[in-house]
Amino acid sequence: MRLMPLFAFVLISACAVARPVSDKGPIDKTPIPQEQIDAAQQVVPARVPSREAVRNFISVIETIEPVAEEVCREQAPQLNCDFLIVYDADPRAPMNAFQKVDETGRPVVIFTLPLIAEARNVDELAFVLSHEAAHHIAGHLERQQQAAIIGATIFGNLASLSNDPQAIADAQEFGAAVGARTYSKDFELEADALGARIAQMAGYDALRGAEFFFRIPDPGNQFLGTHPQNADRFRVVQEAAGGA
Repeated sequence: MRLMPLFAFVLISACAVARPVSDKGPIDKTPIPQEQIDAAQQVVPARVPSREAVRNFISVIETIEPVAEEVCREQAPQLNCDFLIVYDADPRAPMNAFQKVDETGRPVVIFTLPLIAEARNVDELAFVLSHEAAHHIAGHLERQQQAAIIGATIFGNLASLSNDPQAIADAQEFGAAVGARTYSKDFELEADALGARIAQMAGYDALRGAEFFFRIPDPGNQFLGTHPQNADRFRVVQEAAGGA
């Protein structure tokens, strides 16, 4: 999961309706500009025609969202399960999807246009969306923040022996980074497993969707890396899809 400021648009219903997430006024019923997807596909070569990519994205939202919300209500009734699915309108944003929570506690899943352009079928989009929804259902963001606080506290306390304010601040920052990454690989595998089940429940092929892993760089087994090896992730999806 990666958090960053952005100017996002929300997709509503079956038509490509968009508006800024921060806009509290009437919905601006403006179609998603075709040139935005076209521009993204200049950065990431088109895998499917741009119009088809838009249709695929909207159809996946319509199918996955109600299933993800149902699973959320069943497994985490204490959470806000009203998912908001948006996209980052910058065609040169990194190929990515991530989950955050807005100021009201509503879960938001954000896709960048290059990722939408890269997806080769609805199963890949469905798996990515289900994976991000699973992060919220499993409470990963809150657990990651708690781990960051613990890491910052421990490293800050150790550095306090120096009585150097800057050294303490640096140690706290480093400790927060270490803490946040401590369980990140486990969180990703948990989200892969639950995401695979959500995608399968919605009628998609999670294994076909997880083939996306074969086209992205393998992070390997990096120290304090945030993501597991792609082979491990695919194996988890195989097990979860087989038991769906």
